[in-house]
Amino acid sequence: MKKIARFVVLSSLILALVTVLSLSSFVSAPAIYAQDGSILDKVIERGKLICGVNGQVPGFSFLDPDTGEMTGFDADFCRALAAAIFGEVTADNLEFIPLTAQERFTALQTSQVDVLFRNTTWTLSRDGELGVDFGPTTYYDGQGLMVRADLGVTMIEELDGASICSLTGTTTELNITEAMESRGLSYELVPFEQSSETIAAFEEGRCDVLTSDQSQLAGLRSSADDPGSITVLAEVISKEPLGPAYLQGDSVWADVVNWTVYATFTAEEFGITQANIDEALASEDIRVLRFLGQGEEASGSYIGLDNDFAVNVIRAVGNYGEIYERNVGIDTPLGLDRMAGLGLNTLWTDGGLLYAPAWR
Repeated sequence: MKKIARFVVLSSLILALVTVLSLSSFVSAPAIYAQDGSILDKVIERGKLICGVNGQVPGFSFLDPDTGEMTGFDADFCRALAAAIFGEVTADNLEFIPLTAQERFTALQTSQVDVLFRNTTWTLSRDGELGVDFGPTTYYDGQGLMVRADLGVTMIEELDGASICSLTGTTTELNITEAMESRGLSYELVPFEQSSETIAAFEEGRCDVLTSDQSQLAGLRSSADDPGSITVLAEVISKEPLGPAYLQGDSVWADVVNWTVYATFTAEEFGITQANIDEALASEDIRVLRFLGQGEEASGSYIGLDNDFAVNVIRAVGNYGEIYERNVGIDTPLGLDRMAGLGLNTLWTDGGLLYAPAWR
């Protein structure tokens, strides 16, 4: 009996020791992580967010030649993130870095940029192989085909023997290759590194077709010398969920980027805009006050930001609908109707795919 008792005591001690060691391992990870620091810490210490963009797609990110300002849908999401972190957007706390498709992931991996808002498609291989993660989709897109209207082409099957301009190092090349070969169509791929090169080559007649995401085609078409002479076919050959990308393994930074995007969705859902944000702050709706970080309930402090970070985002760029309509909507040169097709880029309450997690 004494041997059994000693065995029980010894077993209990071993179990307790294993438990302590396991807990020690569990709690030590955050300490090591905090020592290395999140990208959020580095951005705050630097006093500036460095945002990777395309810079050559009107409506999404494009350097205005008159003002020297980076404009567009993606550029505004960079501004939203800077406002979430610093409370406002200034010339000193946000830097845009234009990147080609070939450069973008290397720039992210080597910390030349803190985040990409650069019409980048979320794919399995990119998610699993490149050491990057993707945030909420900000624009649900699909690859399309742009041709000269005088060709009279209405579908991809009529493009046998065509020369096709595309961006190298993108899913665009892979998608058009599969689309043409699966239909038994012959073609010549004419690759370029810059969006501006593709539209220039297309307008010069160096290719019959320009293929890219439909949103990008709309932007390039709007900047053409004669947009009326160009048509974008209705056919869509791929799924292209576009959104932010950032380094893998930094959950703090991921939370900041993700919830900044979600703030724009939620603001639209609540009907909060740049124009009525002050009225919203006086609301008696507890859900609205919680979202805006008012009262006793925390909001931004959960993710290392000011409680009212959503207020700062809205003041800087407005809600998602405002960002969309201002840059790419029906009254812009791109003329992209949110309700067209399946209306994917509308709120879930309108049948779209824009859906933010619960704000509580």
